[in-house]
Amino acid sequence: MEIPLWPSPHDPSRLGRPSRRAATAALETHIAVLKGDPLKAALANALRDAEGLGGQERRFVAMASRELSRHMRLLDLAARLLGHSHAKIVMTEDQALVRYTLWRRIFCGEGWTRIGPEVRLPGPVRPRTLHDAVLEGLVTKPLPEAPASESVVERLATRYSFPGWLTQRLADVYPEATLAGLMASLDEEPALHFRVRPAGTRDAVLAALAEEGVVAEAVPSSPDALRVADASHRIFETKMMKSRRLQVQDVGSQLIVQACIPAGGSLEGLTVADICAGAGGKTLGLADAVGAKGRVLAGDRSKRRLADARERVREFSLKQVTFPHPVPLDAVDVVLVDAPCSGTGSLAREPDQKWKLTAKAIKEFQTTQSALLAEVAAQVKPGARIVYATCSVLPEENDRVVEGFLAKHPGFALESVGEGWAPELQVGVDGPYLRALPPRVPGGGFFAARLVRKPG
Repeated sequence: MEIPLWPSPHDPSRLGRPSRRAATAALETHIAVLKGDPLKAALANALRDAEGLGGQERRFVAMASRELSRHMRLLDLAARLLGHSHAKIVMTEDQALVRYTLWRRIFCGEGWTRIGPEVRLPGPVRPRTLHDAVLEGLVTKPLPEAPASESVVERLATRYSFPGWLTQRLADVYPEATLAGLMASLDEEPALHFRVRPAGTRDAVLAALAEEGVVAEAVPSSPDALRVADASHRIFETKMMKSRRLQVQDVGSQLIVQACIPAGGSLEGLTVADICAGAGGKTLGLADAVGAKGRVLAGDRSKRRLADARERVREFSLKQVTFPHPVPLDAVDVVLVDAPCSGTGSLAREPDQKWKLTAKAIKEFQTTQSALLAEVAAQVKPGARIVYATCSVLPEENDRVVEGFLAKHPGFALESVGEGWAPELQVGVDGPYLRALPPRVPGGGFFAARLVRKPG
């Protein structure tokens, strides 16, 4: 499979508005990431400190910050081909500046006339070790072709800016055609996906959005999912958004909630526990599924993230959600275990994580996941279901955790997640499992398995 090394430039409408101040904030974010800060926190700090930026400038900062982490390997290759290896670029600030300049050239299609004014930055961000003439050369010199590697893994790792070890691990699991599509999807800015509330009203919501001039479309692989088809963020100002008829939620995340519903049945009126609720995205979906007469018991080991979930529950006025501590698992019908994981399915949203992840960390996640699943299993009542889920695309954290659990717990059985699902939803089903892989299922990569405790 031949994959061009250098990408086609982004549609300018996706980028927001570049400016010198926006470039400064993006570079400050990337510098903080290179020094160890999580991208989300670094971006929030940079935007907080960048006074007076307009909405489109802030959008550019967010996009550029993610892109600099997302494409580091390819940008660094371009720098080497143009004579600027890391050995010659000692300062972190200069590394960030070289990447920004090349990103604007390669991924945005801009010339020095546009890039030059953007990189005339204040001193702390723009040390004078890199003169304008050096940066101009990075933009104006012809970009040589890199020597073609005979290794498919090496070519994919370079083009989609993945660590070599992780690319090899994925190549051990997925055939080449699937692998290329998956890595390409995880190497691009993700689209905005939403869940329509209440269930079954997607057509009405799409019609209402169209009346307000927002172009959106249904996503067939999830019953209540839609995505915005243009680059604007006007949807957040619409009546549908303000009236809580829409929730931002990835398609695979919506399918995990769908996996909590027994085949041919309903969650209406049941009690469901979401024990790794995080910021509450799936908690909201479960609350809608159980209805006013059901209950959702939410918990999480992170008090900070659970505070976000509490706030979202208040915003959506969901009286059926409570936050008991500890969550009484012996009283519930379904437990969602959205386990801590490597996040390899979410690298499009958190691209900095692929450079921090290690093979050792994945083994540690697997140990934690297995222990958590066993802990939950010891508490649930006969007939109760456990839905084990991750946002990982690695079998070590998915199939193998489930298979290892079943081998040690003969009192549980594996149920097929997709039984009774409509044909268009089956695209995310792989045997008994939900395996939502982009681009087949748009958005991030997700996994789920449904386990039932046998009677007696």
